[in-house]
Amino acid sequence: MQLTVLPLLADRMNGEFDVFEVFLKTLGKNKTKLEDGDVLVISTKYISNSQGRIVDLENIQISDEGLDVSKKYQLKPEIAEVVIRESDKIFGGIGGFVITSSDNIMAPNAGIDKSNAKKGKVILYPENPYLVAEQLRRKIFLKMSIHVGVILADSRLMPARIGTSGVAIACAGIEPVLDMRSKKDLDGNPLKVTFQAVVDNLATIANHKMGEGAESKPFAIVRNSGASLTDRKIDSSEMAIDPDQCVYVRGLSNPPKNQ
Repeated sequence: MQLTVLPLLADRMNGEFDVFEVFLKTLGKNKTKLEDGDVLVISTKYISNSQGRIVDLENIQISDEGLDVSKKYQLKPEIAEVVIRESDKIFGGIGGFVITSSDNIMAPNAGIDKSNAKKGKVILYPENPYLVAEQLRRKIFLKMSIHVGVILADSRLMPARIGTSGVAIACAGIEPVLDMRSKKDLDGNPLKVTFQAVVDNLATIANHKMGEGAESKPFAIVRNSGASLTDRKIDSSEMAIDPDQCVYVRGLSNPPKNQ
């Protein structure tokens, strides 16, 4: 069975709304049905919009810390303040960008996005993304009596690469990682440290079809992915490691000594 991706054209929504109800209507408008074993990928920005996670920068009160971050990284004070509020840790940055971590998700500027938002406003990451994904999975089962995986996906820059790829911010109903350790490579050597990032790979595949601009395709159905579905609750620790254990973070914070 060949893997296929079905992006769904959806209405642009204003104000808070019920993602599940909009998804059902979107299926009808696209004359598409979910099937047992499908993986539904949803843009995190669409989820954030549904929750009202949109900030008007004119209403932001700037702290002293916000002013310091603004000056240090050449950010607008309002943006710097929102970055601080949305971050657990700031690692550093360059002009216009701060590398942050929140709930072990590393992102420039805490994932704050000005695209697909009206002028003077920004979109934040969704609240309780794993809970949102699980609730959507359960509603789909109760409504359609089928088992599907749900992935909330964002786009992300990769180190030293041009352009963005997809990344799973949360998931439900799908095993997020495939442990390849002890399996053998083409030469018969056992793999020692290899894990396959299943949901990140599917997020990237879907993101390629969903687009980054004015496509208005916040949903995509990935069919025949071969991913393992599950009814167990997925924990965020299964998809991310502490940034201090990341090879890039550790490597860049430990430069070679002069010889």
